[in-house]
Formats: sequence, C-alpha cells, structure tokens
Amino acid sequence: MNGKRALTVLVMACAALALDVPASSTASGPASGPASAPASTPAFAPASTPAFAPASTPAFAPASSAAGGPNLDSLTVGTGTSTTDWSVAMTDSTMARYTPSTIGGWSYQVGLYLYGQYLVYQRTHNPADLAYIKSWVDRFVDSNGNIGQSFNNLDSMLAGRLLVIMHHETGLARYKTAATKIRNRLNSYSRTSDGGFWHADSASRAHQLWGDGTFMVNPFLVEYGQEFNDATYANDETTKQLVVYGSHLQQTSGLLRHAYDESKSASWADPARGLAPEVWCRAVGWYGMASIDVLDTVPANQPRRAQLLTILRNLAAGIERYQDPATGRWFQVVDKGSRPDDWTETSCSSMFTFTLSRAVEKGYIDPHYATVAQRGYQGVLAKVSLGSDGRTNLADISIGTNVGNYAYYTGRARATNDFHGLGAFLIMNEQLRKTANSGSPAADGVM
Repeated sequence: MNGKRALTVLVMACAALALDVPASSTASGPASGPASAPASTPAFAPASTPAFAPASTPAFAPASSAAGGPNLDSLTVGTGTSTTDWSVAMTDSTMARYTPSTIGGWSYQVGLYLYGQYLVYQRTHNPADLAYIKSWVDRFVDSNGNIGQSFNNLDSMLAGRLLVIMHHETGLARYKTAATKIRNRLNSYSRTSDGGFWHADSASRAHQLWGDGTFMVNPFLVEYGQEFNDATYANDETTKQLVVYGSHLQQTSGLLRHAYDESKSASWADPARGLAPEVWCRAVGWYGMASIDVLDTVPANQPRRAQLLTILRNLAAGIERYQDPATGRWFQVVDKGSRPDDWTETSCSSMFTFTLSRAVEKGYIDPHYATVAQRGYQGVLAKVSLGSDGRTNLADISIGTNVGNYAYYTGRARATNDFHGLGAFLIMNEQLRKTANSGSPAADGVM
C-alpha cells in the first residue's frame, strides 16, 4: 500500500465512523457509525468461555481513541516475499477494488469474505477493516433493525454472522433485532424426518441436505446463542444438525458426499440411498469448518460432542488420504485426483488446511495432522501472488456450484479472486499464522 492508498483508507475509516446514521434496508450506500477501539479481549474466545462475551460498554469509541492500530503506511507488502502479510494485503486489495456499496448484495459469498476480514481486524485492529464491514451491513439493516430478507434458504443466513459481530462490537440493539429474525425463522423452517434443515425451504430443494448448508447456518446460530443468551437451544440445534448431516453424507472413506435427498427424487440422487454421486471438495470444506466452529463453542459436556469428534476424526483421515502429494492441495472431486481432468481447487484446500490446523490446536485430532495442514498451507500460498498493480490475486477458485456429476464439477470455471476463495483463505491464513509450527493436543486430545 502506498502513502496515497493509506491516506484514502484512513479517511474512509474516519468518515464512516464519525456518527451513527440509520440506513434503510434498501439503501444503496453505507450508513456510518463511531470508530472502533481495539477490544481488550477478542470477540471469539476459546471454547471454555463464551464466544461472544457481553460488552459492558459499546466497543465503538471516538476515532481519536483508535491509537495503537497499525500505521497504514507500514502495511506495504513490497514484492511478495515470505514476509508479506497476505491477510492484510488481500483485505487492502479487496477494499481497493470494491466499496461497501459495490462489493455485492446480501449473500453468503460476500458474508464469508467479510467474516474473514473481521478475523484480520481482530489481529491488526485496523479501524478501516471494521468500518468497511459495518458500512456493508448497514446497507441492509435500518435504524429499527428491519432487514429485507425472507431467509427461506440456508445460504441467506451465513451473513447473519456479521449481525452478531456488529452487535458485539457496537452494542447497538438493531443488530440483535435483525439477527433474531434469522433465529426465529428456524422455528418454522422445513426439515427432514430426522430434523435436518432443508437446503432451501422451497420445492426445488425440498427434502435435501447439502454439506454447504452446515456452514451457512450453524456458526451463525452457535454464536447467536452465546451473544444473546440462547445457548441452550443453539448448542443443541447446531450439534444435532451436524450429526444428522454427517449420518447421511459421510462415507467409509471419511469424506462426505455433496448432498442427500430424503425423497430420492432429485435428478442427481442415488435411487437407493438418495446421495449425490460425488465428493465435491468445497462441500466437504464447509462441513469441516462448521464442525470446528461448533466444537469450539459448545461446552465439553454437550451430549453430542463425542459424536461430532468421531465424525471429525474420520473426516481428517479422509482428507489426509486424498491430499495431492505433488502440490499439498486437494482436488475439486476429492477422491478422483488421478483423473487427468480433475484439478486442485484453492477454496477447499484453504478450508481443509484450516480445519486440520484448528482441530490439532484444540486437541480434537492427532497432532500428526499439523504436518498435513502445513503442506496444505504451502500449497495454497503457491496460488496467491501480487499483480503489477500491487494487489493480490488468488487463483483456481471454483465458482458457485450446485449438485452435479463428475463432469459438472471438473468443468466449473476456475476463477481468480472469487469471494469463496478469498474468505476461505483469510480464515485459513489467520489460523496458520499462529499455529503452522505448533499443535499441542488439548482437552479433547486423542492420545
């Protein structure tokens, strides 16, 4: 980042945080709010304490109190050497490419990316990062907490995680009101006979469970429970969802098929079992990350915790087995990498790397998986670079994908800087920055 870019970001942060102006749910531009001071403790704490501890005072303070954050001029990434802070480089690059008004509408892809940016903010305390997220959220939430979303599919719920974060950071009631709309929608949301949330509450997705959906709703819900004193329901529901999905999707290899149709009527469904034909990598990654987020939050005595740990340990074994020995990454169709048209995909490789690294750190799986994660990390880093404009580029990311057959998955476009990949990369990179060379088992250790 040059001096001009740094000044632009700083001005944007100060302007966005100057005062709290209500935004309508259909506004095309961001609302604004007071600046953020670094919290004395991170919003996401170890599982032994609530993920969101109630703040006695709002985290947002006047802009002048934000001292102690990084000097924006010092964030220059130079020529892409091993000392590059890729998280900072990527968030700076993305905020330079898009304003909060142009980055995209309410969607899980943008929500995923912005959650990753929040993790970077937790480390750097750069007020521009949080101001950007708040400005995006305030496009959709008005001063009364109204949000113009029906939440009739799980995909639409992922960005609700940012509502919980904004409440935690600001203390403003409107974010709780908006988040509670998602929580209450689950009361009437359609389910399979064993209680799994349909991927969408619609005829086209009726009776279907997609691995993707586990990350769309469960991290939001378990964090909502911590923030708003609803943990009894949230802990029970999230563990139930992961066990139900795992019971249908997980194979003897430890990997998970992309989807399951209880009615067995979908064009892709196996008529005997209702399963999708392939193991699509990002669906497996979504499930792995959701499992980590839930295990990190629910208490040690949660009745389904042991079942989740068994599913996760079997999944880790499958992930290790199908890691590409040449690149350290994983294939678009995970278990068919020997075919010449299969290819290593960056977003799922980031997701797998995060899942294994965090699971080792927390003692959920054997410590030897730290080496697998490190190989994955180096493989993903090989896909990120700096362009001639000084901005990051992350390559070989599968675009949004439905359920299909082998040819469908391998034929998906391989995008650069797709938000699926950017968000997964940031989640992975923030984890691996602190644990790439460690991995001590904790309370749930397997030894």
